[in-house]
Formats: sequence, structure tokens, C-alpha cells
Amino acid sequence: MNTGTLVSVDPLELKFPFELYKQMQCLLQLTNKIDKHVAFKVKTTDPKNYCVRPNVGVILPQSTSEITVTMQAQKKAPVGLQCKDKFLIQNAILNQEAIKKGITGELFTKESGNVVEECKLKAVYVSSTPLTSTTAQGVQEALSFNALEKYMRNLSGIEALRQHFMHFWVKIGQNNQSEEEILNLLDKKVV
Repeated sequence: MNTGTLVSVDPLELKFPFELYKQMQCLLQLTNKIDKHVAFKVKTTDPKNYCVRPNVGVILPQSTSEITVTMQAQKKAPVGLQCKDKFLIQNAILNQEAIKKGITGELFTKESGNVVEECKLKAVYVSSTPLTSTTAQGVQEALSFNALEKYMRNLSGIEALRQHFMHFWVKIGQNNQSEEEILNLLDKKVV
């Protein structure tokens, strides 16, 4: 959390679980720490890739505003899931004149004599498939939760579910039981 004079920003890194062809969201909280109205404006280095709602607004005294940052669906993954995108949050105290005029770009310029505070954030892509386990043969495998979820959606019937669960259980090497013993356990717990 950034503890600026006017506003606290949380989090300081916008973490997006990365999945191809799917929009992802991250929430951002701005907390007004003073007894005056504070205007905010959120900018990004890649406006085509992100939708910020609201990107401009007013935070009431001693209140919190929530901002939703949506990353547009990606068609390809960046190398190593590295992201260079950044965000700039500008905050300015709203005086009576600014309240009458509304929020303009001039409000966020220091040259006009306004008190302006800035906070820089970076976007981080987080893999949505971090599960790793050792199989019985000691071979490392990446187990994709998303692939498992899609597979489960296509299953039909309890039998297919039991068989898949048993296969998954054996695959990750978390048991010393035979397939028959696992199916018996599943019969007791699932049916």
C-alpha cells in the first residue's frame, strides 16, 4: 500500500492471472486520507489493452473508491509472461472552483498551483497454471487447473467423474492405494 499524503493506493502491483482469449480483472482501492474531496485520474501506457472504470472521479473525505482495471483478452502470451505496462494515478485536492468547473486535465497539473500527488503502478501477469507435482516415477509435470476445469465440464455422469478423479489422484502420486481401493473410497464419499 502506498501511503501518500492525500490518498493510499492498494495494491501497488496490478496482478492479472494470464489466460489466452479471456479478459481478466484486477481491483484497485484508493482511500482518501484527508478531510477534503480529492479527485483522481488513472492513466496507462497501453490504453488499448486495458479498460479502467472509473478512470476519473472524486473520493469523498475519509472514504474509499474502488476501481476495476480490465485487461483485454490476449491472443498470444508474452515471452516469460513479462509485462511492461504501467499505470499512473494522479490525485488532486478539489477546491470550490474545481468543484464548480468539474474535473479537467488542468486540475492535475502542478503548474496551475494545484496540490497533485502521483503514484506509479506496474502490471504483472501471473500464470494461471502454477500447479506442479512429482509423479510416482519422479518426473515433474505441470498440471493445468484450467485444463482440468475444462475437462470436468465435458464429463458426463458420476462414473466418468470417479474415473477422472481416480486417474488424477494416481497421476499426482499422492496415494499408496490401488485403483480398486480408490474407487471403493470414491463410492463411499461420492455416491
